[in-house]
Amino acid sequence: MRVVVCVKHVPDIQSARSFREDGLLARGGEDDTLNELDEDALEAGLRLVEAHPVAEGAEPHEVVALTVGPAAAVEALRRGLAMGATSAVHVRDDAIAGSDAIATARVLAAAVRRVHAERPVDVVVAGMAGLDGLTSLVPAALAALLDWPQLTLADRITVEDGTVRVRRETSTDVEELSAPAPAVLSVTDQAFRARFPDFKGILAARKKPVEVLSLADLGVDPATVGLDGSAARVVEASPRPERSDRVLVTGGAETVPALVDYLAQKGFA
Repeated sequence: MRVVVCVKHVPDIQSARSFREDGLLARGGEDDTLNELDEDALEAGLRLVEAHPVAEGAEPHEVVALTVGPAAAVEALRRGLAMGATSAVHVRDDAIAGSDAIATARVLAAAVRRVHAERPVDVVVAGMAGLDGLTSLVPAALAALLDWPQLTLADRITVEDGTVRVRRETSTDVEELSAPAPAVLSVTDQAFRARFPDFKGILAARKKPVEVLSLADLGVDPATVGLDGSAARVVEASPRPERSDRVLVTGGAETVPALVDYLAQKGFA
C-alpha cells in the first residue's frame, strides 16, 4: 500500500499573526509549525499501512509526506517523518508564493501524479482544513484535478481489494461511502489522535532525505500558480479593531442578576 499525506507549514494558531503589505499572511516566523489538522491526516495514513501486514514478496508499505512551500516548510516534513512517514517530497519554487487554494491544489496534483507514476498510490489523505486559511477547499480541488474520487471528512477508513471505504458523521446522519482506489480523502479532527514522535524518531527524521522538486520538474506553468494564477484576490486586510463594549461582571451573589440584566439589554434574555 502506498499513501500520500498532504501537509502544510503554517503560522501557529496561538501566535500573533499579521499581514504583509500586499495583504497576504506573513509567514516564516519562529512559531510556524505543521498544521495541527494535518497531524490527524498523518496519523490516518500511518494507521492505514499498519493495519495491512506486508505480504511475502510484496513491496513494503509507504507513507509519503508531501508539502508545497518555501524552504522553511521542510520542518513540516521533518515532523511527519518523525511521526513515522517513510519519505518526503517538498515542492519549492518562488513562483508558488501567494497561491490560493486552487493554485495550490494544482501544484499538489502535479506532485501526486509524479509520485503515482513512480509507484501507484492507493490514497491521498489531507486534513480537514489548513489553520491559516480555513478554506477546506484543497482536498476537493485536488480530487477534481486528479480526476480521482473524493471521500471527505472521514472518521474511519479501510482499504480492501482496491476499494476505499470511509465513515463520516453529518449533523443528521452517519454515512458510509466507498470508491475505487486511488482516491483522495480528508479526515476530521475527532478520530485520529496523532501520535507523539519519540526521541529516536526525531533523530531519524533529521537524517532522512527529502526530495525537492520545482515547478519545472513537475511540468507546471508558473503562470498558473502564485498571485497571477490565483482566482482569489486580497482586496484589503487590516487588524481587527479592539472591542469597546466589554463589560466586566464580578462579585458574589450580585453577579448573576447583573449578568442577566446585561444580557437582557443586549436582547439575549
